[in-house]
Amino acid sequence: MRRFPAINPDWHFDNRQVDLIGQGFDAAIGGGFELPQGVVARKLTPAHRVLVASTDYLATREAIIEPDDLTFHDGILIRSPQTGRVRSWQLTSRSQQHSPLTLKARMTMSDSEAACATAIQGLGIALVSMPFAAGYLEAGTLQRVLPDWYVDDGNISIYYAEHKLLPGKTRAFVDFIIEQFAEQGLGQRFSAV
Repeated sequence: MRRFPAINPDWHFDNRQVDLIGQGFDAAIGGGFELPQGVVARKLTPAHRVLVASTDYLATREAIIEPDDLTFHDGILIRSPQTGRVRSWQLTSRSQQHSPLTLKARMTMSDSEAACATAIQGLGIALVSMPFAAGYLEAGTLQRVLPDWYVDDGNISIYYAEHKLLPGKTRAFVDFIIEQFAEQGLGQRFSAV
């Protein structure tokens, strides 16, 4: 806004796929959905999800050494905003091994931020997106569980309508977001690897 004071943003925060063109949005940031016709995606960072829990929870439970150990732990699971169901996730290790995620569902919610807040209370292990987990991990209020394992959920991208002559305000926003991801090192910060 300091760079382009004549632009007045109209923000919408939704945890769902939107019809960018049909609903009149200039741009969207997100991931985990198919690219619709007429929309361009510019990758910002990998969309990784990680397992997190509080120190208190981990101190009072059996040690978690490998993915199979999760079977005996309480899970704070995220419901898909599109289907309303909990997805089955595949864990991937840094060495590219795969294992199904087998947490016992203790509770289900629709928001990663709420899942982090619940995990802080020692109520279980949450599978959350790295952009939500990063601040808690850096503050030490949550710890990664199985830190060599993560869920690869594609990419977080910025989406905008495919136009030969993209409106100046949209081009300025897209360029700014890409610039800020690079300057702030968000690609590295949001990567689980």
